[in-house]
Amino acid sequence: MKKVIFLLFLMAFRVVAQKTAPPAPYGAVPSPQQVEWQKMEYYMFIHFGPNTFTNKEWGHGDEDPKVFNPTNLDARQWARTAKAAGMKAIIITAKHHDGFCLWPSKFSTHTVRESAWKNGKGDVLRELSDACREYGLKFGVYLSPWDRNHPAYGTPAYNQVFANTLDEVLSSYGDVFEQWFDGANGEGANGKKQVYDWNLFRGVVFKHQPKAIIFSDIGPGCRWMGNESGIAGETNWSTLNTDGFGMGSEAPPTHVLNTGNENGKYWIPAEVDVSIRPGWFYSPETDDRVKTLTHLMKIYYSSVGRNGNLLLNVPVSTKGLIHPNDSARLMEFRKTVAESFRTNLALGKTATASVTRGNDRRFSAVNLLDGNFDTYWTTDDAVRTGSFVVDLGKPTEINRIVLQEYIPLGQRVKSFKAEAWNGKTFVTIDQQTTIGYKRILVFPTLKTDKVRVTILDANACPVLAECGIYKAPELLSNPEIARSKQGMVTITSDVADPVIRYTTNGSEPTLASARYTTPFPFAQGGTIKARAFINNGADASETILASFDLAPEKWSVVNSDENAKRSASRAIDSNPGTVWQSSRKEGSTGLPQELVIDLGKTLNLKGFTYTPRQDGRTEGTIYQYSVYVSENGTDWKPVLEKQSFANIKNNPVKQTVPFASPQQARFIKLVALSSVNENEQFASAAEVGVIVN
Repeated sequence: MKKVIFLLFLMAFRVVAQKTAPPAPYGAVPSPQQVEWQKMEYYMFIHFGPNTFTNKEWGHGDEDPKVFNPTNLDARQWARTAKAAGMKAIIITAKHHDGFCLWPSKFSTHTVRESAWKNGKGDVLRELSDACREYGLKFGVYLSPWDRNHPAYGTPAYNQVFANTLDEVLSSYGDVFEQWFDGANGEGANGKKQVYDWNLFRGVVFKHQPKAIIFSDIGPGCRWMGNESGIAGETNWSTLNTDGFGMGSEAPPTHVLNTGNENGKYWIPAEVDVSIRPGWFYSPETDDRVKTLTHLMKIYYSSVGRNGNLLLNVPVSTKGLIHPNDSARLMEFRKTVAESFRTNLALGKTATASVTRGNDRRFSAVNLLDGNFDTYWTTDDAVRTGSFVVDLGKPTEINRIVLQEYIPLGQRVKSFKAEAWNGKTFVTIDQQTTIGYKRILVFPTLKTDKVRVTILDANACPVLAECGIYKAPELLSNPEIARSKQGMVTITSDVADPVIRYTTNGSEPTLASARYTTPFPFAQGGTIKARAFINNGADASETILASFDLAPEKWSVVNSDENAKRSASRAIDSNPGTVWQSSRKEGSTGLPQELVIDLGKTLNLKGFTYTPRQDGRTEGTIYQYSVYVSENGTDWKPVLEKQSFANIKNNPVKQTVPFASPQQARFIKLVALSSVNENEQFASAAEVGVIVN
């Protein structure tokens, strides 16, 4: 009888155990090394080499190696700075496209051995790898296969040369956590390009560093996320389809790299690389152009906060040191991030879920608030939606919510929303798509005692490891006003903390003015003033003013050449960040160059506007010009002849030029007669507009 009872008990136990088994992995999943890599979140990139001393971004490989001569190189200062900044590792450009090696390679004559630094006896990789170990940082290397110096580049023999170079580095400096491969593939000194043997190169990496994460456009460890601005996609899957794709020009489209592929075949998460300055290598001209704190916070929330890792470049100066301006900003950045996430207001609080897997406490919502990534809340296999409520116990000010999926079982969530209880009902705070390893929601401060997160859609039962709720110090930045080609106005801020108020009647924005929440139409033009407020209105930004005339929604460029038409359309796209540049090919007619715009209908024109390129360059900026108008696009009337934009080279701002009298016209033609740069035979423009108001 006892045996029968025991067997019945064992069977019942097995049934329960079967009902509450953990979810099976879904789709592609990360390796243990990829999980640990994702947990690092934030580390340093260092660009350093001859370019540092020649003030170039890409060297040609013909520079004298003796130009590399830092006067006070201190790799321990780099490591101390990275550690103090909260970074977990340093990746250095051991060999950039110029072929210069920061170690005395046996396979090149363009190395530190041939430099003036330490009389050719130095080894930057040795000093940095030792410093990283001393300060508890991981060490990584960037080695570009493109070599503009090596004589074998462009021949079958070069692949083995590069493999030997990799072998040398990866077997000589201890553990390497990440091998960074740049996909650039240009001509070498012999004018030839190389057909890279990536299988050979990856084999060398795994031979010496089997746990290393390999970065490239297509991984396999992690991927480039499609831009160098520090902005991952609002939707960001850690999975990617790479079959049939390659590196560089053969990579998936940048928009795919930015967002990944839902249900992609391989787990290849995004790494977000961006520089703290405008360039990758140090330049004294950028000492005062270090990114602002609010810009860095925007990058943090758009990288780490969107399921990516942040690789922040901090170039080393000609002295061989991180510049004080960069270091100071890094410390400010570290302090703000630490203060923002120091206190998890949800930790240890009460959480209840709409559904729990097998009604088993092992998978209950309480796991979301225990600070342990390896416990999680999940639902039954057939349930792909669900919600949980975090009870904070009392009305509490909050402005950040952090969600994490348990990625060892795959990335599942397709869409979700977060809501706050207002005493009567739950009100939406934010609604987004993917979560992944970490998703940070940033919003203006509100007070609530309950937060609800609802999984709206998932590819399999959702598995969430953590939910954190925070009150970060509010940051203030000036609003930015922009209008699309269709006439829709957006007002943004580097950070989401401020409440933005605006007016369209010329009055000063106050807390009582309209609150900006979504884009609004403003096609006919006028003046918009905007101001950002934080801390319940106690602190406010400057008032930002933007004046617009007629939106170019129905405008088009008149040009018989389709390629030229596509380029010229950038001058009427309402985006000052894009540039039209006329032909500069050898044998082109040069100046004068014409830009003809069809306004879509006859208008009463009172003048025109010209915005020069806004990318910090002056190439093609128009100095002398003429303007013509026409009703039919054939018969042209001169309105302004041989005029000039005074001081536009030194002050490249929007130029507003009135006509002597109004002109009835459907077409306007801007003729560039000369550039601000002597002997330059092409023209450029960020935007060209008309004045009708």
